[in-house]
Amino acid sequence: MDLIIRDARIFGESKIKDIGIKDGKIAKIGKITEDADEEIKADGRLTSPSFVDPHIHLDKVLIADDLPPNKSGTLQEAIELIGERKREYTIEGIKARARKVVQSATRNGTMKMRTHVDVDTIGELTPLKGLLATRREVEEDIDLQIVAFPQEGVVRDPGTEELLRKAMSEGADVIGGMPHHEKSPEEMREHVDVIFEIAKEFDADIDMHVDETDDPNSRSLEYVAKKTIEEEYEGRVTAGHTCALAAYPDDYARKVIEEVKKAEINVITNPATNLAIQGREDDQPVRRGITRVKELLEAGVNVTFGQDCVSDAFYPFGKADMLEVALITAHAAHLTMPEEIKTVFRMMTHNAAQTLGVEKEYGIKVGGPADLVITNAPNHKEAIRLQPDRWVIKRGTILASPSQ
Repeated sequence: MDLIIRDARIFGESKIKDIGIKDGKIAKIGKITEDADEEIKADGRLTSPSFVDPHIHLDKVLIADDLPPNKSGTLQEAIELIGERKREYTIEGIKARARKVVQSATRNGTMKMRTHVDVDTIGELTPLKGLLATRREVEEDIDLQIVAFPQEGVVRDPGTEELLRKAMSEGADVIGGMPHHEKSPEEMREHVDVIFEIAKEFDADIDMHVDETDDPNSRSLEYVAKKTIEEEYEGRVTAGHTCALAAYPDDYARKVIEEVKKAEINVITNPATNLAIQGREDDQPVRRGITRVKELLEAGVNVTFGQDCVSDAFYPFGKADMLEVALITAHAAHLTMPEEIKTVFRMMTHNAAQTLGVEKEYGIKVGGPADLVITNAPNHKEAIRLQPDRWVIKRGTILASPSQ
């Protein structure tokens, strides 16, 4: 064996076990009597598959200090501030900022990540080129999926549709969207139709920002669900944010959730950002800004959460630690019962892997990749509560340890 983890408490299992690793893969789980080149004494600490961040914007990270303050704290002002900053983007600048956050993420246990990257007529393909270069540089440490994301709109930003096609041709993995940012319901539907057209053209999955607003009249999620079924794209579509779902009347919200479940849409909540930027124009009571996490989970929808932003115009904080985001999610979504806390941990591991379409090769199993996190805590609740230091193992190689 190359590496043996002794006395690991594997997430979701009751018995303490050893994990043997050979040639970057898990070779044995159980009592192991043989020796190895390296050993880690887990001593009953929580051991899980690598953390998965399904929603982040690496092209925007670490620019907050270079921007005027977002005085209103709103999504719209943040988009406008970023729009001006995009004109000055360089490939090297994007690489440097993204690499710093990726390094933080991997040290914190994230080894799979899906990043959105702005594709529009302002920055054109410069952000994409920066992240494609970043992916090549960090591929030994993290598996990075890239979403071509038209934040400025498709209909309202003529030329973006062709830029999206170029982005997919040049290496983006997933096609994104932001239909609620268009000017009318008709343009919203046209936006969605274009995204599905491009997705089918490139046989790509879809991951859209959907209804990131408090406006109960923003109803693109229902159309996305119906379009998914119409195009037979079940299981290949992800809806991020879906904040307006929380503002809908309960009867309509239940109807939409049923459609989302039927369409097998993955839902990503981004509580850190949305707690900060939603509800800014409310009088008391101020809305919480996140989607109906509990109701979606109870309906059987695959729900996960993402870091979303790290020190940008939308959100001034964030450290690329999924355990921190897990704690925020548990608070914001009222997930505090024992089984709910376990679900929160699944949301950043197995649920997120399903969202990225990598669930078949994911997990702690013989023959699977040795991508593991040993957290300095006895169980998932304490891991979320304390966010302690941890060992991070990628393909059998120790990337980080508590001593580092």
